[in-house]
Amino acid sequence: MQKFILKLKDFNELVMFQHSIFSLPFILIAMVVAADGWFGFKLFILSILAALTARNAAMGFNRWLDRDIDEKNPRTASRPSVDGRLDSSSVAIFTAINALVFILVTYMVNDTAFYLSIPVLAVLASYSYFKRFSSLAHIVLGVSLALAPLAGVIAVLEYTPAWAYMLSIGVLFWVAGFDLLYSLQDIEFDKKNALHSIPSEFGAKATMFISAIFHVNAVLFWGFFVIVADLGFFAFAAVAFAAGMLFYEHTIVRKDFTQIDKAFFTVNGYLGIVFLIFIILDKIFS
Repeated sequence: MQKFILKLKDFNELVMFQHSIFSLPFILIAMVVAADGWFGFKLFILSILAALTARNAAMGFNRWLDRDIDEKNPRTASRPSVDGRLDSSSVAIFTAINALVFILVTYMVNDTAFYLSIPVLAVLASYSYFKRFSSLAHIVLGVSLALAPLAGVIAVLEYTPAWAYMLSIGVLFWVAGFDLLYSLQDIEFDKKNALHSIPSEFGAKATMFISAIFHVNAVLFWGFFVIVADLGFFAFAAVAFAAGMLFYEHTIVRKDFTQIDKAFFTVNGYLGIVFLIFIILDKIFS
């Protein structure tokens, strides 16, 4: 039993389960707005299962594909897929199981979700390849997480209204922006190993500027989302809060690059949760 628990901990560390906090709130935001309130326990459970298994499949594939790169990087050399705790076959099986469960869950949601399940997995997997030939990997990661709110809307409505695209584009710029900041840690490593990223190709100063532009766009599109969806005061408060958190994130990183982890995980984690709370309040009191 102890061995089984340790293995579960290794898989948890492999995919950083707690980082699901980035996509889950925006899936739920989209579902709350689409349903104009509560959308039912069935969809709630299925949406969480879909989000977790899709992310696990994407992260598992990334760790499996990148194991040769990760073993060279001091920052990632202690990952379970690199240090021997999980062999490549175990990681591949874990990835395949999560992909299959994701497809099964979408089948239980509705036909549209099921038909889109494999294309979604293909997009999520494509991120892992991009840094080998293009610095657009940051954008692809943004696109991957931007699919989350669209998936939430499809789960409820089986189609995507205009406001859903505004919300998703905001997520795209938000994720791409904070991934740029996170990538500052690997500038020298990427240069030495011919890996493509905006920091390694354009430098830290340009990366900070591009990240700031992306985050300004994130706030703008979230504002458009609130307007197009005809939401109220609390929704605007959510956008204002997000703007403040992103400004704080950039302030932290500009002062000290060693605080990138704090900016990446803590600030962005709270952003999504509080945004969701404000949207729920908007639906309760509107």
